[in-house]
Amino acid sequence: MINFEYTRANNISDAVRQIAADSSAKFIAGGTNLLDLMKEDVEQPTHLIDISHLPLTKVEENTDGGLRIGALVPNSDLAWHPLVAKRYPVLGSAILAGASAQLRNMASTGGNLMQRTRCFYFYDTVTPCNKRDPGSGCSAIKGLNRINAILGTSEACIATHPSDMCVALAVLDAKVHVTGPSGDRTIALTDFHRLPGDTPQRDTNLNPNEIITAIELPPQGFSKNYTYLKIRDRLSYAFALVSVAVGLEMDGKTIRQARFAVGGVAHKPWRDQSAEALLNGQQATPETYRRAADHLLRDAKGYGHNDFKIELARRTIVRGLTQAANGTPQSQSNKKIA
Repeated sequence: MINFEYTRANNISDAVRQIAADSSAKFIAGGTNLLDLMKEDVEQPTHLIDISHLPLTKVEENTDGGLRIGALVPNSDLAWHPLVAKRYPVLGSAILAGASAQLRNMASTGGNLMQRTRCFYFYDTVTPCNKRDPGSGCSAIKGLNRINAILGTSEACIATHPSDMCVALAVLDAKVHVTGPSGDRTIALTDFHRLPGDTPQRDTNLNPNEIITAIELPPQGFSKNYTYLKIRDRLSYAFALVSVAVGLEMDGKTIRQARFAVGGVAHKPWRDQSAEALLNGQQATPETYRRAADHLLRDAKGYGHNDFKIELARRTIVRGLTQAANGTPQSQSNKKIA
């Protein structure tokens, strides 16, 4: 491992000042992804700024009934928080579907948003990777791409975003609060992560000198009809091949309002409001679900090893919508899919 400077931020303003003063610096909180990347020589920061002691560890209720979640709330605390469990169970379910209990105890909410791809070639520093080394090429396009993207790809990158939590946050219309030298601003979660285009090295629309301070959830939490369904190679400690988060407002068997987002298929949680619109006002039937799934996947493209993901995503969406409409969400303690 390379030598690096370590400093601790005393407050948010100090954290912004330090990151703005050193373009090679990285924030570290739980470190559950960054330290791995440093050990693998993918990330080589010369300066780590410890933000783990900043006062960003509260989950607070807003006056409108929504929640404001501090960026340093541990994933475990967030998943089991009483207000999340009662009002936003799809978020808790998604968090519990990811990683291990030990990692969830360390990982922070803000850090979860900043996870980098698990593409094999991103971690293999002897192979070309435009995300790790811009302009070097994408080894995954003609390589072992079983885990890679089928939507929103480019000739430069077919990596996927790995977070489970972010898929649920996309369905919940969450907002990301950030601050930097130019002050505070808010980014919709669906706009926070980027498609690769010709700059795949940029995962998010967070500026290099900004810090995430909080995640905000609006009041609507889909607490009755929801699910987070994650399909993976083994039942624990594996990233999603395909996942889907669903939130429905039902009127009997009629879908009054639908939201769903798909994970493991793109450079960001994939949400398509035109596909959701095909569900609104419709009867909750398998035919209705398949029509929405087909529409969301209309531009899906496989790269050989991951061709199977297109049909897998279709079936996962249909099953997720079925679970949500029936009020039988996927259990994260018994993860088997019947």
